[in-house]
Amino acid sequence: MTSRVVLADDHAVLRAGLRALLGAEPDMTVVGEAADGAAAVRLAEQLQPDVVVMDLSMPVLDGLSATAAITERLPHVRVLVLTMHAEEQYLLRVLQAGGSGYVLKRSADTELMEAIRTVQRGEAFLYPSATRLLLEAYQQGEGPPPPAGGRLSEREAEVLRLTAAGYSNSEIGAQLYLSPKTVDTYRQRIMEKLGLHHRAELVRYALATGLLQPNA
Repeated sequence: MTSRVVLADDHAVLRAGLRALLGAEPDMTVVGEAADGAAAVRLAEQLQPDVVVMDLSMPVLDGLSATAAITERLPHVRVLVLTMHAEEQYLLRVLQAGGSGYVLKRSADTELMEAIRTVQRGEAFLYPSATRLLLEAYQQGEGPPPPAGGRLSEREAEVLRLTAAGYSNSEIGAQLYLSPKTVDTYRQRIMEKLGLHHRAELVRYALATGLLQPNA
């Protein structure tokens, strides 16, 4: 399955580098580029890509606002933030805006392709130390409260925990002796119970309720 990607960054040289990086992958193609957040939203609406790789600091419309607009209007389009900021306040704001993942620019050459594939599968991608940063933010009361919703069964809670830890449907199924399709059904049921709309929100919920530990 080929990932159709839109690159949104106000630095033309960086976009060229990213295009070359992704162009070397047989399952990825860059279908458009944007130099500001407003253009990124327009391109996403026009091209309907699988993934938008979004910089946070851009003119006209910043990356967080553009991410929120895209995920609200086009819930099937995944937004992957590529930034130089590693602080937890940026992580929280990205997830709150509906972003599906967060990659540091200094690690783009080794992590970006994996991140694109991960978010296209409907999973959240966070760089290795991000889970600990997010957990610390919640412990300090900086994160929003978990959404209200129905009580999860033991099996639903386990599916949620493994999903938030980054496991794929097939990997979760292997651990719980379920088919990948059944795992996806569980995930949809969990999201309906909790009133969530994006899979990245599952990560926030798991962190806020203690289901996901820093070393998960």
